[in-house]
Amino acid sequence: MAETEIISSSESNDQFFEGVEKLIEIWFTPAKNADLRKITRQQWENVLKIVRCEIISFTQSEQVDAYVLSESSMFVSRRRWILKTCGTTTPLRCVRAVLSLARDVAGHACVHNVFYSRREFARPASQLSPHDNFDTEVELLDSFFGDGRAYIMGPEKDCWYLYTLLPLEGTVDALEKEQREVGNGCDVSEPDQTIEILMSDLDPEVMDIFTRAASQDAAHATRKSGIDQIIPGMVIDDFLFDPCGYSMNGVAKDGDKDLPSGCYMTIHITPERSCSYVSFESNVPLSSYDEVISRVLHAFRPAKFVLTVFATPDSPAADTPRQLTKFSSLGSFEQKEAQYCRFSGYELHYALYCKFPS
Repeated sequence: MAETEIISSSESNDQFFEGVEKLIEIWFTPAKNADLRKITRQQWENVLKIVRCEIISFTQSEQVDAYVLSESSMFVSRRRWILKTCGTTTPLRCVRAVLSLARDVAGHACVHNVFYSRREFARPASQLSPHDNFDTEVELLDSFFGDGRAYIMGPEKDCWYLYTLLPLEGTVDALEKEQREVGNGCDVSEPDQTIEILMSDLDPEVMDIFTRAASQDAAHATRKSGIDQIIPGMVIDDFLFDPCGYSMNGVAKDGDKDLPSGCYMTIHITPERSCSYVSFESNVPLSSYDEVISRVLHAFRPAKFVLTVFATPDSPAADTPRQLTKFSSLGSFEQKEAQYCRFSGYELHYALYCKFPS
């Protein structure tokens, strides 16, 4: 989160910041010598001006460049681009510029797949177009990518929105997609998985760690909260905002035996008591995310959270979406809503959890 985005609430003396992020991920079809990392930092900075945010810091591994932004994060690898931004940023406005750079600078002319997702905003009316309405977001995405698919999961106030080019498995669209790829001799699938934990109404004592009054710097907040132990072995790039707020990216160390190169994690924290929000995301390939989920919940102690897991059939996490459907609770949290979807090439689990009454 960025200090400049904090606005005063007319309903109370508390400060309000929209911690909920918009997350867009674009995969490009492999092409000889094509690499999104050919796009320069200055070119990315120009793109991010359209989004209304800026680069704060940078780290990288052999396979991924990771940028901490004034409003969340960006990850760039050979054929995948991820942008995650909070506040009143406008990430979908930059997609046309990204597609142009991908074609003209990186050598990527063909989009393979797109994922755009977000949780419901705390204050939707405060968002700038097209993000003030999911229908408007979908309309803009379709103008770039053709006929995508839009889904809404969960109850109204805690719903999760998803746009993707993936059809549901077993549909006519899925069969046509498979036949088209076979006909083109195009097999571009690779193991992939993503876990997100989107938390709200967090423990005030934990949130106080992520203020300048309680922590002298980002490294202190990272250690004190236990963030460095959630996925051990990550190279951490963290930032503590003034007067409050925290962002971090982690990338796997090159040559690490336990974490494959290309793995990342990212955490963003809005600690204000009236609007506390934390997001956790990682693509680390695990056959079970039980320990990671437990560490995240122990570190932040939310009152409720949304959990999503995407995985391809050839991923170590392939069985996780189905496994999670079997649990009506996680520790001290009761499952309020759950949905399981099989897309062409991916499986998805969505669930909303709330803390059991004490």
